[in-house]
Amino acid sequence: MSSIVLGVSGGVAAYKAAFVLRAFTEAGHDVRVVPTPGALHFVGAATFEALSGNKVTTDVWSDVPEVAHVRIGQAAELVVVAPATADLLARAAAGRADDLLTATLLTASCPVVFVPAMHTEMWLHPATQDNVATLRRRGAVVLPPAVGRLTGPDSGPGRLPEPADIAALAEVVLRLGADALAQDLVGRRVVISAGGTREPLDPVRYLGNRSSGRQGWALARVAAARGAEVVLVAANVEAPSPFGVRVVPVGTAEELRAAMLEEAVGADVVVMSAAVADFRPEAVAATKLKKGSGSEPAAVPLVRNPDVLAELVTKRAPGQLVVGFAAETGDDDGDVLTHARAKLARKGCDLLVVNDVSDGQVFGRPENAVVVLSADGGATDLLEGSKDAVAAGIWGAVAARLGPRPGG
Repeated sequence: MSSIVLGVSGGVAAYKAAFVLRAFTEAGHDVRVVPTPGALHFVGAATFEALSGNKVTTDVWSDVPEVAHVRIGQAAELVVVAPATADLLARAAAGRADDLLTATLLTASCPVVFVPAMHTEMWLHPATQDNVATLRRRGAVVLPPAVGRLTGPDSGPGRLPEPADIAALAEVVLRLGADALAQDLVGRRVVISAGGTREPLDPVRYLGNRSSGRQGWALARVAAARGAEVVLVAANVEAPSPFGVRVVPVGTAEELRAAMLEEAVGADVVVMSAAVADFRPEAVAATKLKKGSGSEPAAVPLVRNPDVLAELVTKRAPGQLVVGFAAETGDDDGDVLTHARAKLARKGCDLLVVNDVSDGQVFGRPENAVVVLSADGGATDLLEGSKDAVAAGIWGAVAARLGPRPGG
């Protein structure tokens, strides 16, 4: 169990902080909510107290014997401010200590994550951007806001990311530190495939696989948090889109191939994490195949699907980095890494992320453990953990191999 401070500043998005709080407590963390006085105009203290089990105060004059304005920050292992309004970011950047939250930020030596939420004009204002740059320079994590519906009819960048995204990224920082969400992908365009393709046999049945798409989702979420422009080609994944990510839905291997080849043009990094079916039925029945009928097939002839990863490698532009995935099991011919190294040589990609899927590991599970092989013969073991934590490790390996930023 970790000690987390959840700061809440005064914006309409404060209601989402209750869901972030619930996610933290359900994960077993001890959470102290520190709202600004303005935040309590949107969500009452009783709500935060009931969900956290801890007292809620906003000023430095409460619990004077505890010296709360010092002790709360000193005891925290992570501080998350969600939402962080333009005013809160300005006061934090200036080092103000005029309420309990800003005082806590000054005494916290742990990682601090700001999750901005405000109208687009406020987010894009040079003053806000300067404050964000200042906080990042000091080592804080400032997530980019989501794009979407804001207060009233307005829409644009400035929306608070969904609580599930905030909680997942906060867990990454708690486990790996602020560097896990370093802004090393700013100015980069990345294209990621996720999920598993389905090859229709008739209007009802298909050939598919067990991929849930969770690792691809995590890769997209972490890449967006690290500043990238992200396109996610999603094969049969039923999940809310990660914030800051454009999703292109596909179904079959051929559809995924077409989408990846189109989106890869101009991308800095292409990641093939989707599980693409190797084969598809030679013909698709127009009506449902039924047992004991004249349409019941004696066999289902299969044809090979295109090798999307290999094609992306052959068609990549100079400087583009291509990352493949391999879900492997050991057999009499070799262990998992033996098969993975052979695949890396065969495909020609720059990096290969290797999953050991023996005994049903990985698929559909929240945890993962991978090895990253590189074309130069290197191998990096990543710590076992959440798929978002693994994604942060993968992006660290990718960022280390990228050339200078565009325009930088």
